[in-house]
Amino acid sequence: MNLVQKLTPTARQLAYQNWEFGLFLHFGLRTFYEGYVDFDERRMDPAAFNPAQLDCEQWIRTAKEAGMNYAVLTAKHHDGFSNWPSRFSQFSVAASPWKEGKGDVIREFVDACRKYDVKPGLYYSPYDGSADFYTQDAKAYDDYFVNQITELLSGYGDIDILWFDGCGSEGHSYDWSRIIGEIRRMQPQILIFNMGDPDFRWVGNEDGIAPVPCWNVVDATEFSILTEKKEQLGDRLWLPAECDVQMRGNWFYSDSDEHTLKSVEELMGIYLHSVGRGANLLLNIGPDRNGLLPENDVDRLLDFGSEIRRHVGSPFATLAQCDRQDRTWVYETEQAQMLDLVVLEEDLTEGEHVRSFKISIITQKSRRPVTIYEGQHIGHKAIIRVPAIKVRGIIIEITESDQEANLLGLSFHHVGYGNENGR
Repeated sequence: MNLVQKLTPTARQLAYQNWEFGLFLHFGLRTFYEGYVDFDERRMDPAAFNPAQLDCEQWIRTAKEAGMNYAVLTAKHHDGFSNWPSRFSQFSVAASPWKEGKGDVIREFVDACRKYDVKPGLYYSPYDGSADFYTQDAKAYDDYFVNQITELLSGYGDIDILWFDGCGSEGHSYDWSRIIGEIRRMQPQILIFNMGDPDFRWVGNEDGIAPVPCWNVVDATEFSILTEKKEQLGDRLWLPAECDVQMRGNWFYSDSDEHTLKSVEELMGIYLHSVGRGANLLLNIGPDRNGLLPENDVDRLLDFGSEIRRHVGSPFATLAQCDRQDRTWVYETEQAQMLDLVVLEEDLTEGEHVRSFKISIITQKSRRPVTIYEGQHIGHKAIIRVPAIKVRGIIIEITESDQEANLLGLSFHHVGYGNENGR
């Protein structure tokens, strides 16, 4: 166990964990084909791609207002359509009528991210249904892979995330040493998701739920929803988890799934099961055929952002008001406070040390300590929702740690019921 805890995150991994909440954007030629599914055998024509009102600033401005810190756009999904004018494919925006074939969705997306100080990330599917040689000539496909990634990582400035989706790659071998070597050479600071040489990992489901516990150190990653097989890493690595989940029932825009739009109540539950368990949350919205986030999705996302702020934005006490006594932090107040939410953050700079902790309160009338919660993982952040109770004090105790553990943050909140019945 001690060997595990000697592993420490890089500065970039710590930065990523601090971003916490991001926007996933599935957009491309498939947006214009209602009912199209992954690995659909129906041919698609780039002539259908024409988002006449494309406004990436609307996407990113909305994300920023909702409290999101990064965004990941599908540069190329499984169908192989490139959202930029790739020199290595005829199946791209250059073959579409949009902007007379001179448009570039990636350029507009990255520029919008820079304008609103949101970290840009690009999704790239290693599997490509448009490349006839994908299954026939591994070397030729690796050349294509490297050439396209080179365009993305050399033509748009600094990219913070390269998001590899393993779906479709079951049983296929890529020349990862070559591919990763080129990626790291071009952009040494980039964060890679889940495949090749990952800096962070998929949580293992598309429901936005991190397990209990959700440790930052693992020896394998799950890489595809289509298989139970895990990718063995060969060693234990620090790989924080990311939870990806849809706002609606589909990743790409559909005319027929607005009834699946998640309520604020459900979204808040997902937040508490992801960010509240030390993972990042990447929430997907599919821009529509005009190139805009749908109005109802925008409203729901902004309501969700407000609800997050209502939960964790206004604590009645923080770490600064606590007295530390060895492995215990104590907050006391003469005026009783209503408590129903506690946020804890471990200082992960030197690794993850807390193995278990407990929360006790000092009761309002009798002023006796009573334990109300026991947990086994803090990590980047643990958000603990408890039944509302009036307290004269709160005690946080680390009950087991493999080395001396420090809290980077601690806050106490009264959320109440508010608008939690959803909309």
